[in-house]
Amino acid sequence: MTNDLDVSPLLGPLLLVIFRQRITAPDGDAGLAHLAASTDRDASVDEWRTAVAEALAAGYLHDPVRLPAGALQCHWHLELTAKGVEAARRSRFAKGDVSC
Repeated sequence: MTNDLDVSPLLGPLLLVIFRQRITAPDGDAGLAHLAASTDRDASVDEWRTAVAEALAAGYLHDPVRLPAGALQCHWHLELTAKGVEAARRSRFAKGDVSC
């Protein structure tokens, strides 16, 4: 795993959750609540908010606020960058999870 993943205890699990499932919500609060409910970690929504900010700053995530073409309002969507996909795969294999 990279040093970034070793620094934050939620960064690795965050990348794995996003790698395995699509998280889309009408706003950030709803998206973070969905993220927190999607994991087996006992962490607050604010801790997940920090993990998302760290992943964004490290270049693992695209900006979660999106305005799709033709849309009338933004939505919140977590999507890994190529760097994030690579880190999630390394994290997954380091944990012995070889399933797709």
